[in-house]
Amino acid sequence: MEFGTYISLAIYFIAMLGIGLYAYRTNEESASGYLLGGRKLSAPVTALSAGASDMSGWMLMGVPGAMYLSGASSLWIVFGLCFGAWLNYMLVAPRLRVFTEVANDSITLPDFFENRFFDNTHVLRIVASVVIIIFFTVYTSSGVVAGGKLFESSFGLAYHWGVLITAGVVVAYTLVGGFMAVSLTDFIQGCIMFIALILVPTVVMLELGGINATLTALSDIDPNLLKMFTDASTGQSLGFLAIISLMSWGLGYFGQPHIIVRFMAIGSLKQIPVARRIGMSWMIVSLFGAAMTGLFGLAYMSETTASIDDSETIFIVLSQILFHPLIGGFLLAAILAAIMSTISSQLLVTSSSLTRDIYVSFLHKDASEKTQVLVGRASVLVVAIAAITLAFGENQTILELVSHAWAGFGAAFGPLVLFTLFWRNMTQCAAIGGIISGAAVVLVWIYAPLSDDPNSIFKTLYAIIPGFLASSAVIYVLGSIFPPKSEEISKLYDEYKLQLNNKNFGNE
Repeated sequence: MEFGTYISLAIYFIAMLGIGLYAYRTNEESASGYLLGGRKLSAPVTALSAGASDMSGWMLMGVPGAMYLSGASSLWIVFGLCFGAWLNYMLVAPRLRVFTEVANDSITLPDFFENRFFDNTHVLRIVASVVIIIFFTVYTSSGVVAGGKLFESSFGLAYHWGVLITAGVVVAYTLVGGFMAVSLTDFIQGCIMFIALILVPTVVMLELGGINATLTALSDIDPNLLKMFTDASTGQSLGFLAIISLMSWGLGYFGQPHIIVRFMAIGSLKQIPVARRIGMSWMIVSLFGAAMTGLFGLAYMSETTASIDDSETIFIVLSQILFHPLIGGFLLAAILAAIMSTISSQLLVTSSSLTRDIYVSFLHKDASEKTQVLVGRASVLVVAIAAITLAFGENQTILELVSHAWAGFGAAFGPLVLFTLFWRNMTQCAAIGGIISGAAVVLVWIYAPLSDDPNSIFKTLYAIIPGFLASSAVIYVLGSIFPPKSEEISKLYDEYKLQLNNKNFGNE
């Protein structure tokens, strides 16, 4: 690895740590300040931090790798993600921003669910927080593993050292600066990812002689590479079920705590349309840039008769072959940015749940703001240590674990968030039933030996679909059978609807 590459990465690490220190010095020393940034994020920071925390290393490695192998048929997942993210901005963002503040200024999702339904038993909070803590610890570990493998493959560094470096830098700025540091670093990381995903496919295309020459080269390799209804890796046509399964990734957005928490933190309702336009523009360009990196990269590797051992490393290989070491280091920093932005968000959401939903709710109800911040920082460290421990163990199924966690969160929380925001009859009983049924169906669909046939519906249909449908059905049935009995629940919903129509709601 060239010296210039190390210089670029060193600058990147120093910048991330510097932002963490800045956030520490400017942040409110309160639970809301540390865990939610004091609800004063700007529209650009909200948009890019939501996007960067969403798009982990899989966008710079997984999406290009899928396009490299399967061709244009993999674009269906890109379409599904873009549509799901747009619906999240339209349906969830403004309503969650208002309702979480109206519901006793809720800071975490379990906090919101308990306050929404006046759940004095804390059962709903416990169920929701347990799901978040377990899934996110594993999810965080998968990101740390990805960082370890990046250092191992790109720098020849021992895997365990790569894990420690990745986790160490993320923990440092997250622990010190809290939510504001995470959001600001996500903004910078989102900008880096955006530039990289425009630069790489553009340079590859120019190296091949332009777009027409590139498409011709792909057609010469295999005409199926340019067909959206045919999987080039198998040569088989995609059926309706396969397309729906690929697009269903978009359903997961409604239930991802590390993404929708950004909507809770934005300054005011007026800023949400701006955030949506910025966020969706960033996402569309970045995702299609990632897709074209894989597709154009295949044409380049074929034309130059170069070889590649793992399709998911095509972005790394191209950055090393086509660019000056300083630029190559910047491009590798883009992968680290994607990995770190997601890890930091997941660390903070898990820390928030441990602090507010476990420590404050059950161990020290009268904890001061300063104590909550201290516990929050300690929780970041504890979760990071757990994630590192898992990362040091077996790690062959990283992408599979990410897929399962996405489905689990989407099915457990997605229908619950939507029904809570849109349905007056939503109750605590329905909420608990929705979380348990959604998560259970996903786990059964994935892990139970329901069928060994690779062509069965259990193998071809993404688990989020049956989980999402089951959770929705349980919520509706229980909400219909056991409607709200408390007038407080109805009054809170009325207050939320009233404030939702107040366009000046929130900080200016």
